[in-house]
Amino acid sequence: MDKIIRIGTRESQLAMWQAHQVNSLLTAQGYRTELVPIKSEGDIDLVTPLYEIGVQGIFTKSLDLALLNNRIDIAVHSFKDVPTQLPRQIVHAAILERGPVKDLLVYKNDTSFLEQPGYIASIATSSVRRKAQWLRRYPQHQLHNLRGNVNTRLQKLAAENWDGAIFAVAGLERINVRPANSIDLDWMLPAPAQGAVVAVCREDDTCCLEACAAFHHKETALTTHIEREFLRTLMGGCTTPISAYAYIKDNTVHFSGELCSLDGSQFFSTSRETAAENAAGIGKAAAEEIMAQGGAEIVAQIRNATL
Repeated sequence: MDKIIRIGTRESQLAMWQAHQVNSLLTAQGYRTELVPIKSEGDIDLVTPLYEIGVQGIFTKSLDLALLNNRIDIAVHSFKDVPTQLPRQIVHAAILERGPVKDLLVYKNDTSFLEQPGYIASIATSSVRRKAQWLRRYPQHQLHNLRGNVNTRLQKLAAENWDGAIFAVAGLERINVRPANSIDLDWMLPAPAQGAVVAVCREDDTCCLEACAAFHHKETALTTHIEREFLRTLMGGCTTPISAYAYIKDNTVHFSGELCSLDGSQFFSTSRETAAENAAGIGKAAAEEIMAQGGAEIVAQIRNATL
C-alpha cells in the first residue's frame, strides 16, 4: 500500500505506548505508518483541576481537530478519556482488547494508616470519581489534586508530604513503572471504559476503517459500550463521580454501576446480569433506575455547583 497511515497521539509515555500498540497491529498487516505526537490542553495546563477546566474531551480535543484538519488519519486514546458524543465526522475505528481495569494506591511508607480511624491521611488524585469513592470509605481523609502524566504524578507524590496517591493499574503497568509499594483497590469501581484503548478516524476514511477492523475486539466493544451508555444516560462528564464496569463470563454480561455525590456521602449503585445476546440497553436501564432512585438530584446538584 502506498498510503502512510498517520497515527496521532499525545506525547506522554503512556499515550505513546498505546499508539505503538495500534502501530504494531497495523504494520503486522503490511500497512506503512507514522506516529504524529500532538499536545493536548490537558497536557499543557497541569495546575487547574480537570473538573474546573470543564471541558469534556480535554485530552482528545486536539487530536480530534488534527483528524478533522487531515493532519493525521487515526487518533489513539484512552477510551475513558473519550466523550460519549464524538465530534461529527469522527467514528470509532477499533476498540482494542481491554487491559487491567482496577485502580491502585501507591503509598509512601506503609498502609497501616488505612486501619487507623482517627488518622487524617493525605491522599492525592484529581479524579472526582476516585475522590468520591475514597471519601465514602474514609470520610476523615484529606484529598489533594494531582495532575500530569503518570511519571509526573509519581514524582509529585515522592516530593510531597502525602500518604499516598491513586492511579489506574493499566497506566502504571503498561509502562512498567508500578512501584512495589502499591496495592490494588479491589473495592473501588473503575471509570467507564477504564483499561481500554480506542482508535478513531474520519467516518469517510474507508482505508483506515478497513485496516482497524482487523483488531477490533468485540467483547471489549460490548462491555465498554454498556458502561459508556450508563455514563451517557446519567449525563455524566469529568465533573460527575460515575463508575461502571461490565464483563462477560460464560456468555453472561455482569454489570455494576454507581453514582456518588462529590463528597461520597450520597451514593446509588446497581447491578445486572443478562445473556450477552440480550445486553442491548442494560447500561441505559441501569442508569434510569439510579436516576429514579434519587440520582437525578445528585446530577442536578453537581451541574449547578460547577456552572
